[in-house]
Amino acid sequence: MNNAEDHIYYLRVAEIQFRFASAVDLATSLKKQPLDLPMEWTHGKHRVRYHEMALRQDQADFAAWTLHQSATFLMAVAIKDAIKSVVEDPKNSKDDNIRCAYEISRLIRNAFAHAPFHPTWSIDPDCRDKTFTIKNIITLDTTNLQGKTFDWRHYGGPLALFRLSQFVRH
Repeated sequence: MNNAEDHIYYLRVAEIQFRFASAVDLATSLKKQPLDLPMEWTHGKHRVRYHEMALRQDQADFAAWTLHQSATFLMAVAIKDAIKSVVEDPKNSKDDNIRCAYEISRLIRNAFAHAPFHPTWSIDPDCRDKTFTIKNIITLDTTNLQGKTFDWRHYGGPLALFRLSQFVRH
């Protein structure tokens, strides 16, 4: 099992990945992200040519968006793992912040892990019709979410998750 310092590092890495993905997503949508690739690229025994790897603008926009989604969900995984590594039973913690941070990150992680290209809420029966809140950071109201398509509006969005990661790290 990893120690708390390892998980603090992992949270920082996930936050950096999220910040990078946010910058790429924004730069790509504003058409300030270069899409150039080498004419030929080799790595080990493999070789590809430009026409195999080049992206159209619409493909780059979509790829940047999915990179941002992946980075957001990576933070949820890192948050859940960090909490679980230092709190013996976070699901039943007497500390509301620990319990809520754990449940929010776990439920977001579950939505992504079970369907990464079409995240869907899979809310455990004991978490349905409940509101999990960390004041001034993030809120997830699970009422009527079971089986619904994941939407950032349900929990406040990627910046709320970024703030949750920072909260857990500190």
